[in-house]
Amino acid sequence: MLHLQKVAQYVENFGKNIILIGFMGSGKSTVGKLLAKKLGHVFVDMDQVIEKQEGRSITDIFQTEGEQHFRKLERELLSSFTANQGLVISTGGGVPCFENNMNLINALGKSIYLQLSPKKLAERLKNEKNSRPLIKSMNDDELLLFIEKKLAERELYYLQSKLILPISEQSASEIVSLV
Repeated sequence: MLHLQKVAQYVENFGKNIILIGFMGSGKSTVGKLLAKKLGHVFVDMDQVIEKQEGRSITDIFQTEGEQHFRKLERELLSSFTANQGLVISTGGGVPCFENNMNLINALGKSIYLQLSPKKLAERLKNEKNSRPLIKSMNDDELLLFIEKKLAERELYYLQSKLILPISEQSASEIVSLV
């Protein structure tokens, strides 16, 4: 595990992919787009790729096929990146937590965990509930409890990342400038 002071050294001469992980709402897609642009690399949002491949939304996949099917699609997509170099990949929040995906992520390149507190995540997510199938029907109190519980379960996986970036009030561009 590396700390913020070593971020610049970490990505210097990286050659491989950069994989952003973290809970939903942590900024993986926003940071990923800016980071890819800054580095001149291709940005890949796994959720968007799955939606395009399946021809339907993630919400629809969850409702019609179930979470297990969706996790299978994520694993297949993640496995397809093995031959690529120089990608900035934004994973779905649950990707690192299934099968041996975290081992695969670390083998693919430099993994970065965008770490936020449950309260900060809840603030970010409360206005995005309709576009997120796992939290769609929750009120604000239920959302915070859900995040605290899920984050406690998932952090075991997230902390296997090669770099942990604690985020509080930094903007996406400030995070990219750290990298």
